[in-house]
Amino acid sequence: MPLPALPVWLLAALVAGAAAALAWRARSLTGAGALAAAAVGTAVCGALGPAGLAILAAFFVPSSLIARLLPAPAAGDAKGDRRDAAQVLANGGPAAAAALLELCRPGLGLWSAAAALAAASADTWATAVGVWSRRAPRSILDGSAVAPGTSGGVTLPGTAAGVLGALAVGVTVGMTGAGGRAAVAATVLGAAWMVGDSILGAAAQARFHCPACGVATERPVHRCGVPAAHTGGWRWLTNDGVNLLATLGAALDGALAWWLFS
Repeated sequence: MPLPALPVWLLAALVAGAAAALAWRARSLTGAGALAAAAVGTAVCGALGPAGLAILAAFFVPSSLIARLLPAPAAGDAKGDRRDAAQVLANGGPAAAAALLELCRPGLGLWSAAAALAAASADTWATAVGVWSRRAPRSILDGSAVAPGTSGGVTLPGTAAGVLGALAVGVTVGMTGAGGRAAVAATVLGAAWMVGDSILGAAAQARFHCPACGVATERPVHRCGVPAAHTGGWRWLTNDGVNLLATLGAALDGALAWWLFS
């Protein structure tokens, strides 16, 4: 398939850049996060056209609104409401790379990118809603109670919200004309990799303990500035790394689903 005309990519860059700038002004993204978002948006929209813009919007707009309406409790260990470049690339990088597959096989990039964005959407919705659950989250591995915001901790409201997040992207895929199979694949894979993200977080993500504050943290250096002791998981695997692995897995499965069912 020949490369799209250059004006399409210029238009994609302008639209993605404008959207990223608005998100930065709205304090949904940091400056570096806005640059990363512009790059992701350019790749997705340039390769997939209006369909790419639609699935990006289905992920980013509701996720940003939920983060605004349901900010994480102050006691959490999250980075904050503003997404930085690492968060943007972990959630959107695999989708951007997957979208470029459309230049080789029509439909392949859309299925793969949609699955990746559905997984990112599901995880974002689940996290935002789950931290407000009245019941303590439970480890997805052994069912033990964990602190709100702990990687691998799941709640019923959070899980239900995550499925809706995947469905939001899946329905949008269907509305682009990609067909019901593409919509179902994005929804199912998005929800499945939300669970996969939790399993990876519980089993392999680095865990630390701050000796000064006496609290668990996911940071090698706690917010108080004291180096934290490594207590489990792979020291190098951060929450952003877990998200990247999950969205990459969803993108690969989306490509496989296209090959099997399109």
